Amino acid sequence: MAPPKKNKKGEGFHSAAGLIRYFDAEEETALKIDPRFVVAACLVTVVVVELLRWIVPLK
Repeated sequence: MAPPKKNKKGEGFHSAAGLIRYFDAEEETALKIDPRFVVAACLVTVVVVELLRWIVPLK
């Protein structure tokens, strides 16, 4: 049986899986969007698409 590997600081499951961490820390200049806005935008999009399907049915 192989000896247990010691985890290096900052490495986690993602590093072990071969995935790259692009963002280790949040940037101060990054665009911040309220999660409620994202949910509302999704709901509005669903309503618009369903209305269009009802108004302009495909043959």
